[in-house]
Amino acid sequence: MITDDKVVLLIEDNPDDERLTLRALRKNNIMNEVVVAYDGQEALDYLFGSGKFEGRNVEALPSLIVLDLTLPRVTGLEVLQRIRERELTKLVPVVVLTSSDEESAMTRAYELGANSYVKKSTDSSEYSDMVLNVAMYWLLLNQTAPPRTSVAAT
Repeated sequence: MITDDKVVLLIEDNPDDERLTLRALRKNNIMNEVVVAYDGQEALDYLFGSGKFEGRNVEALPSLIVLDLTLPRVTGLEVLQRIRERELTKLVPVVVLTSSDEESAMTRAYELGANSYVKKSTDSSEYSDMVLNVAMYWLLLNQTAPPRTSVAAT
C-alpha cells in the first residue's frame, strides 16, 4: 500500500472523470490525499490561498497537479500559465489530463511548462491503467526539485 503525505491537486470539472480518477487511485491502493478543484478559479484559489481557501498555508504545495484543459471560469491553459508565473508554484509537476487531442493545445501546454500531456481514454479500464501509470511515475519514481529557501546567501 502506498501511503504518504504527498497531496495531489486534481483540477477536473467533469464528475464522471473525477469519479473514475479517484476510483482508479483507490483501486490501486494509492492512498494519497486528493484535493479536487472543480474549475480553474477554484484551483488558483487553493494554490494561492484566496477565496474560500483564504488563510490556507500556501507553502504546503501539492506534490502533483493533474489538470484538465477545458474548465469553466479560468481555462486549464490559463491555470498552467499562472502556476508557472509564480515562484512558489513554478516547479510543481503539472500533468495535463485532457480529452483534447488538438495539437495546438498540446503545444501550448508544453510551451507554458506542462511536465506531461496525457489524453484521456474513453474506455474505463484503459483510463484506470492510465491514471495508475501517471500516479506511479509522478508520486513514486519522479524526483522533485527541493523546496527553495527564502534565505538570502550572505
